[in-house]
Amino acid sequence: MKRWAARLNPMRLWARSLPFRVVLTTMSASVIILVATGWFLLDQSSRGIIVGKTQTSVAEASAVVTNMQRDLSTTDLRTTSLGERITRLGRDATNRGQAGNQYFVVIETPISQIGSAGLASASIPESIRASVASGDGLWSTPTLISFTDNRAAEPGLVVAAKLIAPGRATYPIYFLFPTTQERQTLAVVQQATLATGVFLLAGISVVVYLMTIQVLRPVRAARLAAERLAAGHLDDRMVVGGAEDLAGLARSMNHMATELEHKISELEDLSTLQQRFVSDVSHELRTPLTTIRMASEVLYAHRQRFDTTSARSAELLSAELDRFESLLADLLEISRFDAGAAKLSLEVVDLRALIGDEVESLRPLAGRAGSELTLVDDGNCMAEVDRRRIQRIVRNLVTNAIEHGEGKPITVYVRGDVDAVAVAVRDRGVGFSVAEGNQVFNRFWRADPSRGRRIGGTGLGLSISLEDARLHGGWLSAWGQPGAGAQFRLTVPRASGGKFKRSPLPAIPPEVKEPPRATH
Repeated sequence: MKRWAARLNPMRLWARSLPFRVVLTTMSASVIILVATGWFLLDQSSRGIIVGKTQTSVAEASAVVTNMQRDLSTTDLRTTSLGERITRLGRDATNRGQAGNQYFVVIETPISQIGSAGLASASIPESIRASVASGDGLWSTPTLISFTDNRAAEPGLVVAAKLIAPGRATYPIYFLFPTTQERQTLAVVQQATLATGVFLLAGISVVVYLMTIQVLRPVRAARLAAERLAAGHLDDRMVVGGAEDLAGLARSMNHMATELEHKISELEDLSTLQQRFVSDVSHELRTPLTTIRMASEVLYAHRQRFDTTSARSAELLSAELDRFESLLADLLEISRFDAGAAKLSLEVVDLRALIGDEVESLRPLAGRAGSELTLVDDGNCMAEVDRRRIQRIVRNLVTNAIEHGEGKPITVYVRGDVDAVAVAVRDRGVGFSVAEGNQVFNRFWRADPSRGRRIGGTGLGLSISLEDARLHGGWLSAWGQPGAGAQFRLTVPRASGGKFKRSPLPAIPPEVKEPPRATH
C-alpha cells in the first residue's frame, strides 16, 4: 500500500511522468477557461433573465397603474367616497394579479393597507418607500416576499408607484412579482453549465492523454533504444514508420546507432591494439633486459677495479635498470587495468599492522631525505582487502610525500568507523595548486617537469593507486596548497562490495580551513 501511495504521489508523478504533466497542465488551463466562460455565460444569462423579468414587471405594473389612475381621476366624489373607490381599485388589481399568480398588490392609505392578504410589511423595502414618498414615477428593486401565514418566503421584485386622487391626495401602490420561476431557470442554467464543464473537462483530459501517448510512444521507443545502446546492444534499431517527423526521429536514431557502433568498434580495435602493444613491448623487453641486467650486475660488482668515470657509469647503469624494470612492471599493471583483467585477492587484514610495517620499511628512506615519518592509528581497522594492492598504494603515497616533503615531517593517519577504513598521508612540502590537483592522478604527469626525481618513480604510481582504490570500491582523494603541503586520503569499505557515505578521516587537514582541492 505504501509503495502504491509513493508511486501515486502527485509530486513524484509530476517529476517523472510527462503525460501526467501535459494532462494536468491542460486540465488546469481548461478549468481556468471553463470557469471564465461559465461565469460569463451565467452572468449574461442572469442579467438577461432578471432584466427581462424587470422590464415585463414594470410594463405590467405601469399598465395597471395607468388604468387605476384613469379610473381614480374620473371618480365623482359626490356619489362615491374616495375610500370606497381606492378599496375597489385595490381589490380589482389584486384579483387580476392572483388570476395568473402574477403579482401581489399593496395600496397604503393613511389608516390601512389594501390589497393581497397575508403579505408581511417587511416585503416592501424601506428604500423604495422613501423613493415613492420623494417623487413621482415608477421604481423597482429586488426583495424577499414574506407572508404572515404559513407560506414560505420567496424571491421577488417590487415595483412601486403613486396614485394621485382628486384633491391631490396620494396613495403609494406596490406590486410584488414573484421570481421563483426565474430563479429556478437560473439554477437549471447553472447546473447545465456545470455539467457541461465537467464533461468537457473529462473529454479534453482523455483526448489530451491519448494524443500525448500517441506522440510520446516514439519518444519512449527512442529512449529505450538509447538505453539499449548504452547497455551495449549496438545492433538494436528502431522501427521506421508513422508520421514524417516520427519516422525522421527513428531514422536519426538508427543512423546514430550505426555511427556509434562503427566508432566504438574502431575505438575498441584501437584500444586492443594499444593494450596489446604495451603488453607485447613490456614482455619483449624483458628478455634483452635480463641480459643487460646480468651484464650490469657483473660491471657493478667489479666497479671498484674501474676508474672513477667507469665506476660511476656502472652505478648509473644499475640504478636506471632498476627504474626501467619498475616502469615495465607498472606498464604491465596499467595494461591489466585497461583490459579489465585486474582482480582482487581478498583477505581480512588489520590495516594498522599492514601500514605500520610499510611505514617502518620506508623510514630509512624518509630519514635520508630529512623527513620525520610518524604513524597515528586509531580504532578498529580490520577490512577485507587485497594486501598487495593496499601495500602498493601506501608505498606510493608515502614515497610521493617523501619526494615532495622537502625534509619536513610526514604523518600517516589510519582510522576506521562502522563502514570504512581510511588512510591519510600528510606532508608539509611544496604542495600543489587547484589546477595541478586535478591532474595529480594522470599518467606520467609532473607538477614541475624541470625538477628532477631524487628518489625515483615511473610517474605511474598515483595512477595505479587510484585504479587500485577503485578496484576495492573505495576513494582516493588529493588535497594540496602551494607552500602548505599536501594530503592524500585512501578510503575503502570494511567488507568487499560494501557501501559507505563518508570517510573516517577528513579530506583536508584539520588545521586548514578551506574546501578540498581535488577528489577522485
